[in-house]
Amino acid sequence: MRIGVQEVSPSYIQKMAENNFREGFYCSEALMKAIQDGFNLDAPDEVIAMSTGMALGLGGSGCLCAALNAGVMALGMFFGRTEKSGPHDPTSRHILKLTNELFEQFKKDTGKFSVCCRVLTKEYDMKKGENLEQCIHLTGMAAKRVSEIIARELNLKNLDEAGAEETKPRETLGGLLSTFPELD
Repeated sequence: MRIGVQEVSPSYIQKMAENNFREGFYCSEALMKAIQDGFNLDAPDEVIAMSTGMALGLGGSGCLCAALNAGVMALGMFFGRTEKSGPHDPTSRHILKLTNELFEQFKKDTGKFSVCCRVLTKEYDMKKGENLEQCIHLTGMAAKRVSEIIARELNLKNLDEAGAEETKPRETLGGLLSTFPELD
């Protein structure tokens, strides 16, 4: 997989994920699409399709938050393995460490110390869509955390860190900002 950027703005990827959700993707799809676009990946759109069944806490079961689940899938796309090399393989151990980092941070970021969709949305009537804004927020938050981890691990410049120029995302993302004028 080719990565088409040398620098990224995790907060911009967060906004893309939120926008993707608002425009009709499920949380898991919205995150994967934002990662695909934000890192200018040559990955096929099937990486988005692979995440569809994760929606609504794994197929509507209300279990694991699909935004977190897709975040783990995104990390695997970058750092996972494709060889049968056993549990002590350094690649395997590294992705488990990154996944745990994302899991723990997401749990803290929710303010509810949970990753369970049912727990995260229990005060909302999901049938009426009352959860929508919170789920959009959680999707963006997960996309940002995943982007930060990927940027750090690949030594890509994080444009959100101190000293980064405000106009860089426009150059870095090859004009994608103009695709989403409401994010500008």
